[in-house]
Amino acid sequence: MLGGGLSAATITPGDSALGWIGAGVMGASMCSRLMEAGFALTVYTRTPSKASPLIERGAAWADSPRAVAESSDAIFTIVGYPRDVREVILGSDGVLAGCSGGELIVDMTTSEPSLAAEIAYAAAEQGVVAVDAPVSGGDVGARSGTLSIMIGGDAKAVQSLEACWAAMGRTWVRQGGPGAGQHTKMVNQTLIASGMIGVCEALLYAWRAGLDLERVMESVASGAAGSWSLSNLGARMMADNFDPGFFVEHFIKDMGIALSEAERMGLQMPGLRLANDLYARLASDGRERLGTQALVLALAELSGLDWGSRQGAAGIGLERSEPN
Repeated sequence: MLGGGLSAATITPGDSALGWIGAGVMGASMCSRLMEAGFALTVYTRTPSKASPLIERGAAWADSPRAVAESSDAIFTIVGYPRDVREVILGSDGVLAGCSGGELIVDMTTSEPSLAAEIAYAAAEQGVVAVDAPVSGGDVGARSGTLSIMIGGDAKAVQSLEACWAAMGRTWVRQGGPGAGQHTKMVNQTLIASGMIGVCEALLYAWRAGLDLERVMESVASGAAGSWSLSNLGARMMADNFDPGFFVEHFIKDMGIALSEAERMGLQMPGLRLANDLYARLASDGRERLGTQALVLALAELSGLDWGSRQGAAGIGLERSEPN
């Protein structure tokens, strides 16, 4: 375990013990990346079966977040909601309760900026440094270690975690003090939210115009309209693959945080509010556990269309005539 002088310590494979809490769609892959980088991991999840593949690969199991902290120099968490973050870090059997001083806590959940600041201040009172580090890149980025990591917290602590960031991400940027990483993630989610509407509407338009969607993608994905969502999630829409790289219900949570923060700052964000309403419609139909690309289903239904029926269906937007 690390003793005093945390800011000068460097977290490195072979010398530092890591704890990991949360093994969902992204968390399990991120933990795997750290193991592949040579770190020893102790893991905890509320559903032990989700941790089984990690344990089979050599991770140790702990019975609580507190127990994870007791055997770790740096503890990473990535759970579902702010209430879960509060429980696993600040709860009576949480991470902070198992810290003796000198540890690092890294919350990678997309959560509330104010909660990130609260955790950082509570940790500091025990001689612990807490960093907020939400990520973007979805399940693909988690598996390939190409996530974008948005970081808030002590600069020297962030630097000490360089080997961890490198194992999980392609880009990692410290944005400022506690909560700055979460604010940056709200910027990210706001960009994605309106962009997803555009991706869905564009593909619906192409379908109804009688175009070949794969051929359309060849033209537009590499031009000014190209985006990660178009190339990755648009491709899943066309393949009728609505498995979650990121759950609809978690995206609704993120948009709710962003809208709340915007209201606090006196900002009107009609685009984000529209996206939130459309995703809420999707969730109200019982599809909250699908991936965010399932938005195309809700938008198709607004026009009385069944997205799944498009295979072999003729478009109605093109006039065709025989050549002279």
